[in-house]
Amino acid sequence: MSKVGTAEAEPGDRATGRLQIGETSDGLSVELPVAVINGAAGGPTIFIQAGSDGDELNGIGVIGRLYQAVDPAELAGEIRLIGVANWHAYQRAEHRNPIDRTKLNRAFPGDPDGSSSERIAATIYEVATDADLALDLHQGGTSRMIHEVRVRCGRHHDLHKDCLELARTFDCGYILDQQGPDGQLARVLSDDGIPVIDPELGGSVGWDMQSIEIGLIGTMNVLKGYGLLEGQVEPGTQTRIGGFDQYQSPYGGLVHLEADLGDSVDAGDPLFTVKTVFGELRETVHAESDGIFWRTRRLPHVATGEYVCSVGIDVDEI
Repeated sequence: MSKVGTAEAEPGDRATGRLQIGETSDGLSVELPVAVINGAAGGPTIFIQAGSDGDELNGIGVIGRLYQAVDPAELAGEIRLIGVANWHAYQRAEHRNPIDRTKLNRAFPGDPDGSSSERIAATIYEVATDADLALDLHQGGTSRMIHEVRVRCGRHHDLHKDCLELARTFDCGYILDQQGPDGQLARVLSDDGIPVIDPELGGSVGWDMQSIEIGLIGTMNVLKGYGLLEGQVEPGTQTRIGGFDQYQSPYGGLVHLEADLGDSVDAGDPLFTVKTVFGELRETVHAESDGIFWRTRRLPHVATGEYVCSVGIDVDEI
């Protein structure tokens, strides 16, 4: 028997259920949507969650399609799914938990007696901590962003090679290989010896079908590559970066981008211009380093000092 919350499945079966994480202010139970797919044959256990940020919905779309696509009779192992991790933020389509204004992916491993986010994190962590590998599905919020996978344990971590191989198996073409902040699930689980990655499935308002498809393909690659499903995976060459240069607007006005997502840029290349509402040029901002045009704001109007775009730097091919 495999169990996540109230979802229970015998070998060769699957089930959905709920996982209690607290109560609302009027005492009603708050429960995360969860599922388990229990393979007919033995094998690894993979933990997959989405919705850690309440306005990042592409991963939720991946989980829904994955649950329908995987036949338990053909599965060797177990898939544990949390469909929406940050329940309170999801209800309001907000990034952070509105109860404590905390970003859930900074609260792990959590505290069962702590704040709202710490209690949610502790409950999720208990489900994830004895898995053999894990995927924490994200996206670039509502920004425009390249599809990437993030390896967050740091390049000197004992599990770095395993996490990097998991990212390559996901095979979406781009990898950020940079240690993440404290409290990230990807940091905590790797410290526990569990290979884990953060796929960042583009960026969109609502959700994006192309990003969901890329996430589903990548997740199926992992299931095949780690023996949960039959099939061969031959990852292609992938572009890896080690960090970002971020650019703010030197003036208020309207931004006009001079590069597209995924473009290679050289130091000195124009990245964007800032113009007045009458089209008068205020400034042209140039790249400070060679890199990959990685992420941009979605709306063109900016105030002085407001974020405009990011360039991935320290680039190599793996």
